Amino acid sequence: MEAKVYSTAAKEVRTINLNDEVFAREVSDGAIYYAVNNELANRRVGTACTKTRAEVNYSNTKPYKQKGTGNARRGDKKSPIMVGGGTIFGPKPRDYSYTIPKKMKRLAYKSLLSLGVQENRLVIVEDFTSEEGKTKDLAQIMKAFETENQRTVIVMKDDDAMLRRAARNIPYLHVLSYDKLSAKELLYGRKILVLETAAENLGKFYGER
Repeated sequence: MEAKVYSTAAKEVRTINLNDEVFAREVSDGAIYYAVNNELANRRVGTACTKTRAEVNYSNTKPYKQKGTGNARRGDKKSPIMVGGGTIFGPKPRDYSYTIPKKMKRLAYKSLLSLGVQENRLVIVEDFTSEEGKTKDLAQIMKAFETENQRTVIVMKDDDAMLRRAARNIPYLHVLSYDKLSAKELLYGRKILVLETAAENLGKFYGER
């Protein structure tokens, strides 16, 4: 498929051929669902912890004698039904991360890129970088594409440290490398700016495997 290439001033400069397998394929909603859920689960810290009756620091004595009071029998004050007692089936530290098949993840990325094209959210931009890593320079480019205060994703051709540095102080901007995409960011990004070389790399990286 053919796509327009825009300058950093948001002006059309030429066209480029993109891989149909990556940018013009049928969208798989199921693959997107599983990929996003997998990323969210892998980000969970899993440090929530509660104390059981065996761990809570409280008295071991019976609150009152076994017989004669008319109340139900009580073992000790650490019982879960007593105020200050332990917790029944409370959360413990655990690892929420898991893996999904590589083919499913790749299908999700291709579906998200194709979805971005279909919804006119994906824009091909000629290669640029931030020589000094200044946020001001990158903010001007974002302003040209009218992405201010809108969740925006930039897909780089490689891991550009200076570009990442420039984007660090823009809260709505997320920077990704073409070979390390994020299903969540591609799905929720209101605008996806793909550098021209990154678009070619995406076609090779995801289209030939």
